[in-house]
Amino acid sequence: MLTSHELFGFMSPALAGDILSFVFETDKPGYKATMAAVAEAKRVRPIFLERQPRAERHTAMIASLARPNLDTAAAALIRAWLVKKHVAMLVDFLNALGIPHENGVVEDLPGAMDDEKLKTAVEILLNKYPHEVVAVYLNAFNDMNAASWPNLKTLLENDARLQLGNHA
Repeated sequence: MLTSHELFGFMSPALAGDILSFVFETDKPGYKATMAAVAEAKRVRPIFLERQPRAERHTAMIASLARPNLDTAAAALIRAWLVKKHVAMLVDFLNALGIPHENGVVEDLPGAMDDEKLKTAVEILLNKYPHEVVAVYLNAFNDMNAASWPNLKTLLENDARLQLGNHA
């Protein structure tokens, strides 16, 4: 199970760039908050980052988001990207588990999940969505929720399709 900053460290640069670009295009306040957090961590003013070409800025932001001191900013960015861009995946997963939700957002998760139900739900996602996106979602799901399921942790650690960092 990876934390949000570790997810940024292990995901492909293309996916990390997609997350930043998506939030840039759809959630200006969230993007500016992330940029401000990165600027503070780098001990520069946000305007310094704003004046950089976007590709260069995103590369610098991704490197910073992979550090432990920016875990909160990384988590907010991943959460926004998942809830806004990948709502269908969240809905598919929660429906397969039989968990009530509102557009992929859950108020209360059960403390445990049946092994077979969880395996089936994960297979549904892996058959329908890119494996790297599924891996980021499931790691974030397990890390960001109070109910951390040991069987999900085991799947994340042992299923090769859910491993991050295998990019060139």
